[in-house]
Amino acid sequence: MFGCGDGGRADSPSEAAVENGLVVRSTSAMSASDDSQGTGASGDERLGRGLDGETIGRFAALVLSGIDREYPNKPSNVLAGPQDVLSPKELYPAFYGNFDWHSSVHGHWVLVRLLVEQPDHPDARAMRQALERHLTLENLQRERAFFETPENRSFERMYGWAWFLRLVAELHVWDDPDAKRWRLACEPLEELLVARTLEYLPKLQYPIRTGVHPNTAFALGEILDYARIVGRDELERTIVARARDYFGSDRDYPDRYEPSGEDFLSPGLCEADLMRRVLAPEEFAAWLDRFLPIEWESDPGPMLTPVDVSDVTDGKIVHLAGLDLSRAWCLDGIASGLPEGDARRAIARRLGEAHLTKGLDYVFSGHYEGDHWLGTFAVYALTGTGRAASR
Repeated sequence: MFGCGDGGRADSPSEAAVENGLVVRSTSAMSASDDSQGTGASGDERLGRGLDGETIGRFAALVLSGIDREYPNKPSNVLAGPQDVLSPKELYPAFYGNFDWHSSVHGHWVLVRLLVEQPDHPDARAMRQALERHLTLENLQRERAFFETPENRSFERMYGWAWFLRLVAELHVWDDPDAKRWRLACEPLEELLVARTLEYLPKLQYPIRTGVHPNTAFALGEILDYARIVGRDELERTIVARARDYFGSDRDYPDRYEPSGEDFLSPGLCEADLMRRVLAPEEFAAWLDRFLPIEWESDPGPMLTPVDVSDVTDGKIVHLAGLDLSRAWCLDGIASGLPEGDARRAIARRLGEAHLTKGLDYVFSGHYEGDHWLGTFAVYALTGTGRAASR
């Protein structure tokens, strides 16, 4: 086990949110137009409202504590021979820390996102130095060379690919000299993963419906945002077409079968969060009627009820903390995709806030099993990342 502390937490989510210092920008400055769109916005809401300086510092410290930490590490590469028995840093010199490749990638995304939120933060220098060490052209060329080995064509497909392209998209829109340099350094691996995605999707006959890494809907949503942000028209068209093929005719989703015991994603909500990116609001509302014909207000069921984590020191069980956070951002996205006046907008946002509160309870447990990645999910939800990037 990788315990790094006592892992104590508050007795209730609301107490933990205060205790953990997870303060976000006041919602008092929210415009009247925001409140008029049926979002159910209130002064207690935190989804997508941004972060204050103290909270940025806590998330930065969480990531910086692991970004150069090579061990423990869980490599998932294929060894073609004894020559491939190499350390993580030798295999992938940019993204070797934070336990596994994808966690390292989205840890880098967190640092960029925090700098975008507050470029003059007191910890900005340390964050920039970490990114400068890792996001070099030499490192990313070596990362590409690793991906080009025949045995590792499916390495991190598509979860890690999606997080890397989310990192690229964040760098792409940040008007900063360092970001421009890091963005260029990412191009070798970026080009390869875009080509791999375009090659893979026509071959993927059926979507992968799971609550863990291979989930197709989650990856397509992230990569679709990337494609729109950087202007990859062919990639956008391919994802939109495949999303309609995979999910367009879905109906009567068995929501009461969620969650599974190791989920950090909701297959049903990830699918809906993808389709609100693909469909116009009225079309999305009709699709959601068919896909999830539930009593949102009176009987939301287990898929829309926040979950507890029985053991934060178990690397698989603690996935459920991430499930609370990813459900929060999916529900926020679903609300944003529905037409004004749809009653589900307010309900989805309220349910999302409940999941966010529960999930934040576990982010700073002091145990590496969750600490190496849960901050990413919290920052994604708190800053409204997928919703802001989707249109």
